Amino acid sequence: MTMQNGPGGRFDLPRHPDGEGSVQVQLDPDLRIDTAKVFAVYGKGGIGKSTTSSNLSVAFSKLGKRVLQIGCDPKHDSTFTLTKCLVPTVIDILESVDFHAEELRPSDYVYEGYNGVMCVEAGGPPAGTGCGGYVVGQTVKLLKQHHLLDDTDVVVFDVLGDVVCGGFATPLQHADRALIVTANDFDSIFAMNRIAAAILAKSKHYKVRLGGVIANRSRNTDEIDRFVEAVGLKRLAHLPDLDIIRRSRLKKSTSFEMEPEPGSGLEEAQQQYLQLAQQLWDGVEPLEARPMRDRDIFDFLGFD
Repeated sequence: MTMQNGPGGRFDLPRHPDGEGSVQVQLDPDLRIDTAKVFAVYGKGGIGKSTTSSNLSVAFSKLGKRVLQIGCDPKHDSTFTLTKCLVPTVIDILESVDFHAEELRPSDYVYEGYNGVMCVEAGGPPAGTGCGGYVVGQTVKLLKQHHLLDDTDVVVFDVLGDVVCGGFATPLQHADRALIVTANDFDSIFAMNRIAAAILAKSKHYKVRLGGVIANRSRNTDEIDRFVEAVGLKRLAHLPDLDIIRRSRLKKSTSFEMEPEPGSGLEEAQQQYLQLAQQLWDGVEPLEARPMRDRDIFDFLGFD
């Protein structure tokens, strides 16, 4: 989508926006990912999306799948536990060649992580400028130009925080299923509701559908379960708040690289990731959720 200065310094909106009242970034039809199963992982900031995404990517690789994880966050730490470092972003690399993409090779921006998971960090535009949708679009464009998607079975998009703008909703235009990571608290569930609404809006024009919910960092799931039942979502997995998973990130490792400890819950967590990966690979039914209005969530969860 291009937006130019209109009369009086305003912006002219596109004639065919992505949904009623939308000013979201438009997908180039030539940039569709048709050769792999694509999952986009969303959730409230700090909820553990990157930890979940990285462990899920490893689980797919343990099932024998060729996996590509794409981090979509200016913080560019999505693949940190897979590569053991903060890899340069696509935007950093493009800037280094003055945005002459033809000068790039795959090895300039694709890094091999643990158990063969291929890792890319899209990065983000400088603060206050540009759009995250452009960054994601350029990343997918490079991957297609270098035929990297032809040899990939699974693509996992790990996306910045809540869906706050059309730009960071762009991975939904490529995904088959969108997954929401949540905890058993009000803020996480509130964000889950908004994300579900964004995914449903995208599903009117793209193939993406709601796949389900991953409960993370929560001993209990009572509020999550009550909410998903009310709106038509489904919990696919439950990862408790395990100290060994917290320590794995501090050690620059995925959960699959940690040594089991008695009573740590590590082996159970690994099985949860493996079962989730198998379930997603086999195919989860699309969910037709009915997100609540903001006021209704306050009432539903017991706030006055």
